[in-house]
Amino acid sequence: MTGQTTRGSAPLRYRAGPRRQAFAALLDGLRTDGGAHVVTGEPGGGRTAFLEFAARAFRAGPVWHVRAEPACSLQPHSGLRTLLRAARHAGRVPGDGTAEEVLLDILRAASARSPLLVCVDDVHLWDTASRTALGRVAARVHAADGVHRVGLLVTVPGHRPVEREWATLPVLELTPLTPGDAAGLLHDLTDGAVDPVVREELVTEAQGNPALLLALAHRLSPAQLRGDHALPRPLADAGTLTAVAGGCPIGQRPDRADLLLVVAAAMRATGEQDAEAALVGRATNGLSGRDGDVPPEPSEPPQASELLAVPGGRLRFRSPLFGRAVYAGAPSERRRAAHRSLAAAHPAPHGVPALLHRSWTAPGPDAVLAAELEAAATESTSGTPPALRRTAQVRAAELTPDDALRARRYTAAAEQALLAGHPPEALRLLDAAGSRPAPAPVRGRAELLRGRVLLADGPVDDARESFLLAAGLLAGPGPAQADTAVLGAADAAWAAGDRQGCLRALTHDAHDAHDTHGASVQAAVAGEFDLRAAGANPTGPQEAGEREEPVGPSAHRGATPAQPSVSPPALLRDHRDGMRAVLLGRFDLAAAPLTRVVDRGRPATEPERLLRSAAAALMLGDVGAARRAGARALASARTLGTAALEPRALEYLAYAELRAGRHQLARTHAEEGLRAARRAGQRNTAAHHHAVLALAASIEGARARVTEHATAALTTARRHGLAQAALLAQWAAARADLGEGRPEEAADRLGPLVRPGARRGHFAVWMLAVPCFVEAAALAGRPEDARAVVEDFALWAGCGADPQAPAQLLRCRALLAAPEAADELYLRALDRHDETSGDFERARTELLHGKWLRRRRRLREARARLGEALVDFERCGAQLWARQAAAELRAGGAAPSGPGAGAARRHGARDLSLLTPQQLRIARCVAEGATNREVALSLSVSTRTVDYHLRNVFATLGVRSRVELVRLVEQEEKTGAQL
Repeated sequence: MTGQTTRGSAPLRYRAGPRRQAFAALLDGLRTDGGAHVVTGEPGGGRTAFLEFAARAFRAGPVWHVRAEPACSLQPHSGLRTLLRAARHAGRVPGDGTAEEVLLDILRAASARSPLLVCVDDVHLWDTASRTALGRVAARVHAADGVHRVGLLVTVPGHRPVEREWATLPVLELTPLTPGDAAGLLHDLTDGAVDPVVREELVTEAQGNPALLLALAHRLSPAQLRGDHALPRPLADAGTLTAVAGGCPIGQRPDRADLLLVVAAAMRATGEQDAEAALVGRATNGLSGRDGDVPPEPSEPPQASELLAVPGGRLRFRSPLFGRAVYAGAPSERRRAAHRSLAAAHPAPHGVPALLHRSWTAPGPDAVLAAELEAAATESTSGTPPALRRTAQVRAAELTPDDALRARRYTAAAEQALLAGHPPEALRLLDAAGSRPAPAPVRGRAELLRGRVLLADGPVDDARESFLLAAGLLAGPGPAQADTAVLGAADAAWAAGDRQGCLRALTHDAHDAHDTHGASVQAAVAGEFDLRAAGANPTGPQEAGEREEPVGPSAHRGATPAQPSVSPPALLRDHRDGMRAVLLGRFDLAAAPLTRVVDRGRPATEPERLLRSAAAALMLGDVGAARRAGARALASARTLGTAALEPRALEYLAYAELRAGRHQLARTHAEEGLRAARRAGQRNTAAHHHAVLALAASIEGARARVTEHATAALTTARRHGLAQAALLAQWAAARADLGEGRPEEAADRLGPLVRPGARRGHFAVWMLAVPCFVEAAALAGRPEDARAVVEDFALWAGCGADPQAPAQLLRCRALLAAPEAADELYLRALDRHDETSGDFERARTELLHGKWLRRRRRLREARARLGEALVDFERCGAQLWARQAAAELRAGGAAPSGPGAGAARRHGARDLSLLTPQQLRIARCVAEGATNREVALSLSVSTRTVDYHLRNVFATLGVRSRVELVRLVEQEEKTGAQL
């Protein structure tokens, strides 16, 4: 029988949320059912903090909390005596083998009146007799009579196997802190005085170990924490690592020390958490002066076997911290000898790992070895992951005596750091590259990469300036890279919502030879471009008076690759020309170059070209092509191990699914993309995924999730100037208002964002929120507010780039039309919905048409239309909107069936169940503080109708005032009734 292992992060005092709830559930189980648990984790991982948390949180009865005393560990039963002293028990522990029964009797008596919690920290330091007795008691806590109300928590270190006394008990393994939790702990420790860059480096260096994080912070001066002075190097030195690990565990025997050191050195070269056992065996034999190809004997020294695990022919430290301490604490000559032995034992002497081992034996700069490292790191067919390429390029730079060549290699290392998902490290390497003189191409490439880092995780205006500087530096020697930088600058301006800045970037040092509409560009930048005149072309729907904005959310945001790799010049020019034409509303000029970009992406395997193809497809409105290119880019990025590209590919997939009306698939991609963006340190990309999740939640009716994701998106958007993510988040909040029957709030949110003026939202996405604004304004009784934006929306719908827009336009016109024209417009809108996928937009049109029919007493037609809306809303998971349709059906005299109807029927409870559906809706509105006129506008009925129903509500419920009605509604809601 073996225990069950549960993993969870250390419960530090500042933490709230699911993890803390899980720990609370564990303690609740100990309070109600008792039982024993073993808590384990690496040194400094929070075992002691967990027991302190458990002792504070246990309020059901007494707590016995003791910590082992190493000085007494040789005295028999010294551990049990310490426990009895904590229990204030004066009895003695017998030495005749009955200590187990005596302890059970003591626990039985102590838990007779209330539950008891026993916490023993570092129980492995107890004497053998005490451990044995407590282990047997722990196994009998549930089975023995009268001790089922005893909870027992013991901690043991995670860098060695769990001892046999505890092997059958459930194990709670404390995993490392997440970066967010580690940053929160550091914020608490320093009262927020730590510089963000310093914070990122401390969190990265600590690797989730809270004790190491605190030790590193205490090592720094206030000026270093503020970022005013340079940090010590290495940040985690041997003394700090050894202190947190509890002393260097190498021991005295040379072969034991050699084995541990070789494992640590092998892991350093690969960046992995384990090492090949056969390679370690050969290297250890060589280091110890033995010959042969035989790995160490199975009977390893006891201390070494405790510190190392051997899963599947691999060796790893049970505690990563111990591995770091072993390497840092070894003398430098022994470290060099270990690397020399590993290089000699490696089966691929010219591969990156073997060359890295050789590099760590070099006493100083070595130009030849640096060149070999660079060549191995840039070998395209080797399959070396970006993280290992980064290590090789960094080491090559450190061995390079020439300043310009060193800067180039640091820049190459920064590229790989970004691809591996480490933006802060990429910036540090770029700073190292810029600390030495370098020619313009090298500096241009560094600025190009800096722009990429900032675009994903910094102020986008700063990213644009870096891109423009790179374009200038690369204009002569690297025209293809200069074009990439130009697109990057346009990308940054796009994210910021700066249309003119986007056009300026696209005309930055442009090639006149292929500029077919440069005059129009210059006029537009100067503010002289007339959209309607320039777009007027009677040759077809895609060339007829297009809008001034591109097609859809993030149509181009992020289209440039996540590294300054160079696409073919023709591809870059086509993308630039197509994007520029789209910005000018000239889809007749944009179609050909963008189609070529999409076509070139079909056979591609590089994720950067596939992402560029997906961006072009979104601008063309080819959602299917965008989905295919995004999916292939995601697969390619995963195959190549380029973590930085995964969030971007998932972003394209999420936006494409939203455009296609498949919000549940969009949510799936955005959830995965958010996790990937957090792992890769891309806060800006994470903000876009938050915005998509908010939009999806606004359809599903999950208000709390809308608020959570919209707030997260807006927080980053405001700090980094992300106008597009900000507008999408605000649109999501407004659509949630509409779903909850609050059109005035929705109109107030969206009005400034979609109406002409300085406050209009992002130039590429404001029109997507127009249908919501028109609906909200019409239902709020303010149709005149929406007429002007409908005409702008018509230009957008006329380009044929958005499959939903033509039907949405007809719905908007129906909402604003005279009664004799509205019915025909609704029917035409439904016909256009039949040509596209996406149940939600069709269901919204059906709901609005059904409401219109019911108000005109065409009840049979209204019931049919509302029934279709109910089915469509339920099919796409829009439960809040389904309840609206069900309530409309009930108000029209129908009794809807299905899941949505059940939810609607549950809106009445107790006394409120006496009301009709229409009376319930009016009561709810009044309880929210609405006047009779506001209720009438919200429900699309007359004020006289509201007065009539409200009098009946008062009579049915026996209340005499609106105040009494509010109290009754609030009371019913608190006891579980849902209006």
